[in-house]
Amino acid sequence: MTLSPEQSSSDRLHLCEVGPRDGLQNESELVPLETKVAFIDALSLSGLPEIEVGSFVRPDVIPQLADTAEVFSRIQRRDGVVYSALVPNERGLEAALVASADKVSIFTAASESFAGHNIRASIEESIERFVPVVEGAHRAGVPVRGYVSCVVACPYEGRIAPSAVLDVCHRLLAIGVDELDLGETLGVARPEEIEELLEHVGGVRPLEEVVLHLHDTEGRALACARRAWDLGTRRFDGSCRGLGGCPFAPGAAGNVATESLVRLFEGMGETCDVALDRLNDASRMLDEIF
Repeated sequence: MTLSPEQSSSDRLHLCEVGPRDGLQNESELVPLETKVAFIDALSLSGLPEIEVGSFVRPDVIPQLADTAEVFSRIQRRDGVVYSALVPNERGLEAALVASADKVSIFTAASESFAGHNIRASIEESIERFVPVVEGAHRAGVPVRGYVSCVVACPYEGRIAPSAVLDVCHRLLAIGVDELDLGETLGVARPEEIEELLEHVGGVRPLEEVVLHLHDTEGRALACARRAWDLGTRRFDGSCRGLGGCPFAPGAAGNVATESLVRLFEGMGETCDVALDRLNDASRMLDEIF
C-alpha cells in the first residue's frame, strides 16, 4: 500500500479506553456505581487521553449502564482527558449533553443483519436516525465518533467486503461524523485483512485519524494492530484487562487489552505516556467482581 504524506506522518499514538462502556456492557454481574467511579478515576490517573465512560441507552436494553449519568456526575475529571459516551438517538444525546460528555459516539454496522440485531434498524435507517444527533452535538460544540461494527466479519453473514465498510464510512462522513471507528467485532481478522480494509478506508480519511477497535477471539489482535500501525494508523481502542465482547456476536471474546497495546507499542519504541502500573491499579478495582 502506498501511503500519502499525511498517512506516513509520525503522529503520536492515541489510546481510547473503552472498558467502562464496551467492556462492562457484556458482563452479567452488575458492577456497583461506586466501583465504576473508582475504576474510571483510576484509569484517569494512568495517562490515557480518552475514556469511554458509558452509554445513554434504555436501561432495559443494557442494565449494566443504566447509571451512566450518575457515573458522569461522580467521576473526578482530569485536565486533558476526554470523557465520552455512546448515544443511540436524540434522547441519548440530550442526556449526554446534560452530563457534560466531551464527545459522543453513534453506532451502525457494515452488515445489514448485524444492524438489524444490534440496533433493530437497517444501515440506512440507522444513519438517518443519527442525522439530528450529529447536528445537535455540533450545535453544542461536541465532536461525534461513528462506530462501524463488523468491518471484517459478521456472525450472521460471514466475511464482509471492505467495499461495504467503505460505503458506510462515506455515509457517516456525509452526515458530519468527525471520527471513524472501525470495529472488528468478532476478533477473527488476520493482518492482511486489516491491511485490505485500511487500503479502502484510507481513501476517504487519513489513516492517522481513523480509530481501530480490535477484539482478540483468535489471538491475532496485536498482530493486526502492528500491521495497522505500519500502515499509518495511530488511534486504537483498548479495554483494561481485555474486558468486553458483544451480546449480539456469540463467541466473540473481549476487546484487545489496553495493557497489551501499551506493551506492544512500547516494545516498538513508541511513546505511549500510559503507565502500566496505573492500569493494573484500575484493573484491581474489578477483581472482587470478576
